[in-house]
Amino acid sequence: MTKAFASLYPTKADVVQLEATDYYVRLLPRDEEDLRHLEALGVKMLDHPLDYQIVEEGDYYHDPEIPEGNITWQYAVVPPDFEAPSGVKCELMHKCYLAEAENVTKAGLDWVDWDAVEEQSYRLTGNSELLCPQTKGKTEAKIPSGRITIVDKDFDTEPIGVSGVQVSCNVFVKFDRCYADDEGYYKMKKSFKSKPRYRLVFTNRKGFTQGINAIFVKGSISTLGKHSPEGYSICVTENSEKKLFKRCVINNAAYDYYESCSANGVKIKTPPSNLTIWAFSPMQSSATLMLHQGAILDIDMIQEIIGVYTPIVKLFLPDVILGTKNHNDYASLYHLVQHELAHASHYMQVGNKYWDKYAMMILRSYLSSGGVTYGTGTEEDSGYCEIGEMWAYYIENILYRERYEDWSTTFGDRYWFHPEIFLYMDKRGLNRFKIFAALTSDVTQRDELRARLLVLYPECKSVINEAFNKYL
Repeated sequence: MTKAFASLYPTKADVVQLEATDYYVRLLPRDEEDLRHLEALGVKMLDHPLDYQIVEEGDYYHDPEIPEGNITWQYAVVPPDFEAPSGVKCELMHKCYLAEAENVTKAGLDWVDWDAVEEQSYRLTGNSELLCPQTKGKTEAKIPSGRITIVDKDFDTEPIGVSGVQVSCNVFVKFDRCYADDEGYYKMKKSFKSKPRYRLVFTNRKGFTQGINAIFVKGSISTLGKHSPEGYSICVTENSEKKLFKRCVINNAAYDYYESCSANGVKIKTPPSNLTIWAFSPMQSSATLMLHQGAILDIDMIQEIIGVYTPIVKLFLPDVILGTKNHNDYASLYHLVQHELAHASHYMQVGNKYWDKYAMMILRSYLSSGGVTYGTGTEEDSGYCEIGEMWAYYIENILYRERYEDWSTTFGDRYWFHPEIFLYMDKRGLNRFKIFAALTSDVTQRDELRARLLVLYPECKSVINEAFNKYL
């Protein structure tokens, strides 16, 4: 930028000092704790050099000098006074001057034609081909805006928004990010003269994130390519790239779940705001382990279930693992997510001690029975499983039916526990908000659940007893 300024304003070059507004750096976190620390400082990172020309779009880049399995170099634009956390290697790549309106005003340089300077910097660095054709003349930079949508063919013929997803765009070291609204509309704050590279970052404004497939940084990234500086819109369908489609569905299903946790002033505890969700297409099994939140679990026990993913699960401790192998359409993914996030709400009410017993009971039963999900109901601590799975399948059914108006299927009706008990009560006025109030940490088996409901809702005594007696 300094050379471009000097070439256009040669008589001013010696008297005007352009102070760096940003530093382009690369950082080498040692582990997940370092990544979290950097994220807490507000550092937005990418796993590839910002000045690399991307020949083929992909999910991630791993520096060939960094061993596989280690976190790769992370590239970011930070303020000049940035200090990396202790132990995190930080290398300065370039000092940058980004001529945003605030910087220009503070420096008293609002007389400069910064559009012309920016164009000149492209030419001097051999990147004039990146300028949009219309900007090769005198034209104002554009602020990108657009809409991210997806088609749920079983819900509506019209596309719906990808709610709350983060949209990112950049040209070299100039970055901007924003969250889409409920309907998928977004608008950046910064302006661009050349085609930015657009990405969807699956970190939602509700707080939950989806982990990437191999190099785990906060939020999976789906690259959308270079597009007009005026903005880019995309409609995702089942025919789109599979990972993009599944990520968008999981995003929307989770967003809907968070929204469903309150109605008319009554609330179900939402999952934690920093919930981490990992989706694995080769896997069939799903689990809400809540490891990221501090649940303690013998991860070696789940190696038979998660296989080759065990080392990274040990390292990065996800909360929710979604096995999406047999879930390829919107509706199927939708009810899967509702089930697992219902578990996450239950966890928020009962805590780690309860959850450890619940998870270990399921794992022991699965392994000892040769893969029988949930065991048989005769195992030690099976009451934890009965209550937890009744709740999760009940919510899965209720939210699926509310969305698709389909009462022909009852998820979870083939096991030894009975979500039908809650469905029976719900149909007669004891809704999910009332039922959730009974799911406290001291309720660990069916009889205790029944007794708690009778204490909380004596006016519904007949309905409660009918429900439990119907499904003995």
